Amino acid sequence: MADKVHHYRVSVRWTGNTGEGTAGYRSFERSHDVEAEGRPVLKGSADSAFRGDPERWNPEDFLVGALSECHMLSYLALAPAAGVDVVAYTDTATAAMTTHRDGSGEFDEAVLHPVVTVAEAGMAEAARSLHEKAHEKCFIARSVNFPVRNEPEIRVAGAG
Repeated sequence: MADKVHHYRVSVRWTGNTGEGTAGYRSFERSHDVEAEGRPVLKGSADSAFRGDPERWNPEDFLVGALSECHMLSYLALAPAAGVDVVAYTDTATAAMTTHRDGSGEFDEAVLHPVVTVAEAGMAEAARSLHEKAHEKCFIARSVNFPVRNEPEIRVAGAG
């Protein structure tokens, strides 16, 4: 099968001009809209540590969320062929980012904490090992230049 290229288009529009433009570092808001055709507008800002609105999504949240979503979707896609019947899946992903004196920075790592509930106890070991395969398939994790680790928890429906 030949490689296939997929294209994505997202628009970001700054909405934080308070009338002074960027005349000074404190003279504007970091508010913006993130838009893609046919989807709800996402209200974005900078992280509150960088003068952003804490009630809006920030790029760092989006990146960590994208890693978590991608892993989950890869995992769920692989589960049927592995004989794993997933009945529930949640994740609370965390990440660490370092900023430097010159204003630059980078993510040091992200850790996914998926909690997967399977239909039967006999599926638990396959469910645990499936995380490594999902990580290998995840488009987003394969694209970042920092480690993305998984610390999964496997539960059995109706147990305990």
